[in-house]
Amino acid sequence: MHKMCVMGVRTSWRTVADGEFFCPDCGGDRNYLRRTGRRRLTLLGVPLLSRGAAGPVLECSACRGHFGPDALDHPTTVRFSAMLRDAVHTLTLALLAAGGTSSRAVRDTAVSTVRAAGFADCSEEQLLTLLAALAADTGRVTGSYEGAAAGHCAHQGMDPCGTALAIELHESLEPLAPHLAPAGREALLLQGARIALADGAYTPAEREVLSTVGSALMLRPADTHRLLAAARTPS
Repeated sequence: MHKMCVMGVRTSWRTVADGEFFCPDCGGDRNYLRRTGRRRLTLLGVPLLSRGAAGPVLECSACRGHFGPDALDHPTTVRFSAMLRDAVHTLTLALLAAGGTSSRAVRDTAVSTVRAAGFADCSEEQLLTLLAALAADTGRVTGSYEGAAAGHCAHQGMDPCGTALAIELHESLEPLAPHLAPAGREALLLQGARIALADGAYTPAEREVLSTVGSALMLRPADTHRLLAAARTPS
């Protein structure tokens, strides 16, 4: 015989917002409904007494799964791609500012790195224009990467380039790092190393930038040192 549920708890949901997120169950970008609810004690299917609030939850439009609001902390695939592209661009500018742009090999490596990251139309002229703008922005670009690094930037005819770019490195890389596997974080550091090594050994300024990159990517100093040493070894 069919058994009737005499007493239970039912949640009445109300949609308060919507958007797009990375669904943990679907494993991809999906639309979601942000919902809040009220729990009610039911008798023979009839709601009677309030049992308090429910949610908020994110309900996936595809699988109908419910997730906590912290699911929005994981970037969508589109957003993650943009974060990675911007991180490579910022890293490249920082290394060009530290190591100078006199070497054709360095300029070519920088352009190809940025293009491979997703800026297909990037040109050498665009990168040099951005560097000139950073050097002229004296309100932001003030001495950082002290000592040898600052002296190297000055030797290149630029204001010491550390402050603005160091800030931007942390702003670009730190939000990205938790969403990258260890191999992905190491690969990002090695992209920077290849730019720095295109014209020979690391300069003190380049090492300082790459150490900042390693720190922002949550790599241990020993791992950063190991990777930078390995990058110098011919394969």
